[in-house]
Amino acid sequence: MSDPTGQSTRVSLLARLRTDPNDQVAWAAFVDRYGPQIYAWCRHYKMQEADAQDVTQNVLVKLARTLPAFVYDPKRSFRGLLRTLTHHAWTDYIGDQQRGVRGAADSQVLDLLQTVEARDDLVNRLQAAFDQELVEKAMDLVRGRVEAQTWEAFRLTAVQGLSANEVAAKLGMRVGTVYQARSNVQKLLREATAELNPGEDDT
Repeated sequence: MSDPTGQSTRVSLLARLRTDPNDQVAWAAFVDRYGPQIYAWCRHYKMQEADAQDVTQNVLVKLARTLPAFVYDPKRSFRGLLRTLTHHAWTDYIGDQQRGVRGAADSQVLDLLQTVEARDDLVNRLQAAFDQELVEKAMDLVRGRVEAQTWEAFRLTAVQGLSANEVAAKLGMRVGTVYQARSNVQKLLREATAELNPGEDDT
C-alpha cells in the first residue's frame, strides 16, 4: 500500500488519481470518502435530494478531472492542493448554475451557495475527510512500527477512552508504562502524518 520511507505521499487518494485518473479502485474509494461530505454540504444548503446527488457527482468529477492538470509542488501538501481544487470545483459549479447549464439550484439556494461561507464550508468538509484519511494511513504505518502491547496501550487509552489504570490492569503493565506507550505512539503518529502530507505549513 505504501513505502514508509520515501514514497508515502502516494497512499493519498488524491495522489493516486492524479497519477492515474483511470484507477477505478482509487476512484471508488475517493467517492466513498469525499462523496458523503459533498452531499452533506448540499443538504445543509437546502438542496433537494435529487439535486444534492447530482451536484455531489458533478463536484467529484470536477475534482478528479482537475487533478492531473495541476502542477503539484512536492514541497506543498496534498491538503493544500485539495483546498485549491475545491475552490475551482466550487467556482465551476456556480458558473454552471449562473449559465443555466445544470439548473439544479433555485435562486435562493444559489444565492447561499455563492457565498464565501458556503465555499469555505465545502473546503472544510473535504479537508476533514482528507485529514481522516491521513490519520488512518498514519495509524497503519505506526502500528507496524511498534510492539503489539505498545499499540494496544495507545488504542485502549486514546481511542477507546479507558483510563491508564484500567489499561495497566488489562495488559499487565505499569501505569507509567501505559502513559509512556501512549506518548510514544502519539509522537510517531505526528511524524507519520508529516511523512504522508509534507509541506502542511503552506497557505
